[in-house]
Amino acid sequence: MRSRWLKPSLVEVFFLAIILAAFGRPQSWQSLISDGDCGWHIRTGDLILQTGHVPRVDPFSFSRAGQPWFAWEWLSDVIFSSLHRWGGLAAVAGFCVVLLSLTAALLLAWLLRRGAGLWIGAAISLAVVSASTTHYLARPHIFSLLFTTASLWLIDEDRRHASPLIWTLVPISALWANLHGGFVGLIAILGLLLAAAVWDRHWFALRRYGLLAALCLAATLLNPYGWQLHRHIATYLGSSWILDNVQEFQSPRIRSENMLVFAALLLIGAALSSRAIARREWFEAALVLAWGFAALRSARHVPLYAVAAAPLIASECAALWSRAADRRSRGSPVTIFWQLSQELGRSRHLGVWTPLLAVVGLWLVLPRAAVADFPSAGFPNVAVARHIDLLRPARVLTSDQWADYLIYRLYPKEKVFFDGRSDFYGVEVGHDYQALLSVSPDWRQVLDRYRFDVALLPMDWPLGAVLERDPDWKVVDCSPDFRLLARRTASP
Repeated sequence: MRSRWLKPSLVEVFFLAIILAAFGRPQSWQSLISDGDCGWHIRTGDLILQTGHVPRVDPFSFSRAGQPWFAWEWLSDVIFSSLHRWGGLAAVAGFCVVLLSLTAALLLAWLLRRGAGLWIGAAISLAVVSASTTHYLARPHIFSLLFTTASLWLIDEDRRHASPLIWTLVPISALWANLHGGFVGLIAILGLLLAAAVWDRHWFALRRYGLLAALCLAATLLNPYGWQLHRHIATYLGSSWILDNVQEFQSPRIRSENMLVFAALLLIGAALSSRAIARREWFEAALVLAWGFAALRSARHVPLYAVAAAPLIASECAALWSRAADRRSRGSPVTIFWQLSQELGRSRHLGVWTPLLAVVGLWLVLPRAAVADFPSAGFPNVAVARHIDLLRPARVLTSDQWADYLIYRLYPKEKVFFDGRSDFYGVEVGHDYQALLSVSPDWRQVLDRYRFDVALLPMDWPLGAVLERDPDWKVVDCSPDFRLLARRTASP
């Protein structure tokens, strides 16, 4: 038995294969850091490590300087900052690659534990990875992907055979609440579990999981902001302005390959949920339907739906294959491959080889040159390098993504107008930002109100062309990607 742990399992080989296949190209690594939020997360972590406490007021903007702010992912920020100090963006991206690949391996191990077999388990896990790549970014939500997978596995195991391991969800909840706001997803899942127990009149499950839900909810209060964090998240998720204007809260566009895979998983999951309802498996059906609805409303929930639907889809496929094998002789290819799949599926542990394979995988695929800075295709690296003296210090008008980059490159000598922290800026500043983005009738009043000195604008912003013709502004630099303009006269 011990010798089994001395050699890598097939799940660990799968873990290495995901690192090599999904992140074997420099473009994959650049895609990881294509969201500027990573920049302000790193600088927030720097601030926490320097001061020794979690910030409660905004340090990054001039539009809302000193206003109350929830750094609700503070522990993730500290981790990102520590990695960045050690190895720059390459270390941050490498850590995220390992965590995302570990999530995929954990999902495969869970499907194998449920008896799906290697072929079905690996195929469904790869489909989940493909659908999830739409949100493979170096941001704190990667912890929620890992913890959601682990939590659903623990719940699934406990519903089959009650085990003390289910209570590890309580400390997981406390840790999760300091890493990412996705911990509310676990509370929602436990709510579905309680509803299913009531519907089925399963009073033992209602008492057990009711106590678990209460303890997990109480554990999430162990954060620097206490219950006010929960109120802030509820306000954030209920804001119509956020839902209408933040891209990741928009419905997914079924165009790319990964979104087509998601669509297939969605249709299959919805169809199979009716079979689960027929078997009175209320929780499994509710889980798939609830997360499917959430994914249709918001693209950020697509990976969570894929994880939630995977066990139901894999089990149904395995049941079909098992029945087909039972109807055939032992020498039939259908039977042979089914039995081989089940035999190989026993090699599913994660152990000492996992960190070693992570190191090997990163050593083989990490393109340090490609992650030395944020990708120039999406960020104003050239403009900042050329005109750093003009930009620092100045009141710069730029896009929210580029403001994230300015925080990363120029903080604390530079403050920004509007960055990726949409929960912090709210409706008022958000409307002002939209007025400048779309050149609404009151754009000039907004421009003067914030006393901008410099405008670093993407070429697709109409305001750039307008300011080029404005006598109060002059063009400092221009390229196919950006316009840099400075005010000729003192701002009012």
